[in-house]
Amino acid sequence: MEQKLPLPPFTQETAKQKIQMAEDAWNSKDPIRVSMAYTVNSEWRNRDEFINGREEIVEFLKRKWAKESHYKLKKEYWAHTENRIAVRFEYEYQNTAGQWFRAYGNENWEFDENGLMQKRFASINDSYIAEENRKFKD
Repeated sequence: MEQKLPLPPFTQETAKQKIQMAEDAWNSKDPIRVSMAYTVNSEWRNRDEFINGREEIVEFLKRKWAKESHYKLKKEYWAHTENRIAVRFEYEYQNTAGQWFRAYGNENWEFDENGLMQKRFASINDSYIAEENRKFKD
């Protein structure tokens, strides 16, 4: 049986471990690595896009990182329950036209008994920034 430690029920410490693991995976910009934290039939809402399953996650992330260079993400603990974690995040990227952005958002995560994320709902807003205003340098 596939598992991704730590397993629920989460403590504040183990919830923060999950968050750091997710941040590290997303900052790797490796779609396969990121997708392995999710169930094979994981449900996502990312902005206005609905994504189902690991294969769609991988394809979504490939498209995302083809358009977002210098991607750098920081996630922060917000709250947790037994098998759910709420996260606040911000990330920066440069689009293909050279414009820099900072994205802000919140994610609600739900995990199965094996520690794999079965639901991820993200609300995200982008703001234009000047390159000199970047917080997350390469």
